Amino acid sequence: STIPIAKIAAGSKRPEQVIGMHFFSPVHKMPLLEVIVTPRTAPEVTATVVEFGRRIGKTVIIVNDAPGFYVNRILAPYVNEAGLLLDEGVAVDAIDKAMSQFGFPVGPINLIDEVGLDIAGKSGAIMAEAFGGRMTPSTALQRVLGAGRLGRKGNSGFYTYDEKGKRGDVDESVYQLYPGGTKRTQVDKTEIQRRLSLAMVNEAARCLEEGIIRSARDGDIGAVFGIGFPPFRGGPFRHIDALGVAEVVKQLEALNAKYPGRFAPARMLVEMAREGRTFYPSVGKPV
Repeated sequence: STIPIAKIAAGSKRPEQVIGMHFFSPVHKMPLLEVIVTPRTAPEVTATVVEFGRRIGKTVIIVNDAPGFYVNRILAPYVNEAGLLLDEGVAVDAIDKAMSQFGFPVGPINLIDEVGLDIAGKSGAIMAEAFGGRMTPSTALQRVLGAGRLGRKGNSGFYTYDEKGKRGDVDESVYQLYPGGTKRTQVDKTEIQRRLSLAMVNEAARCLEEGIIRSARDGDIGAVFGIGFPPFRGGPFRHIDALGVAEVVKQLEALNAKYPGRFAPARMLVEMAREGRTFYPSVGKPV
């Protein structure tokens, strides 16, 4: 998800025929396919690849080329905020339990273990370079990776694993790698859920604002089918509408005052709150 499709096209003799297909792991189970286009991709090439994706049973969204494309772009600040909670000394299972109760199929630290700490580390560095301070990797994540832990595939991560790769409890030795050592910090479940979910939905709004995705509908489909955003919440944009755009902006501003630079509301959200607009017409005036 950090392969630069536009740069590949720039090196091609037929840039109009260069296009990306971003599948999700495990491919045979995950329904989403991001079709990645560049400004030079020919419309008929896009149409052909979208049709192919549908024929193989995928739900397809079209995304303009950018670091992380769409789904991993909004996942990055969510996972990074979880890492910053680790820096503060919050327990691994407290973070994962809070987000599972929010509605995600697995918590963010469990997800990192499943994907692989090496992959998370490499993509995280690229995202931080592209988007600056709000995606700067946490110290805890860097130290755990630096200790040679790769997650489930290496039978060593934030959790313990048996010889067959089955996950057990949190590996208590991982806390020795935290910036504050083994000292634990308690953070309210609601605060964890607010910080992680708002980091994600705010980034989703930025993606729509920047034209990375074409509609709020595509953004919701991508988040639900690509990373398991709680289906009953409808996706990032439905979730924003349900909370109220003005309320989301208010909460983001409060978090940004506490954690400067990480939660500045997307310009689109600020404008929508001022004008009383929503993303879907069933709630109000659509974008």
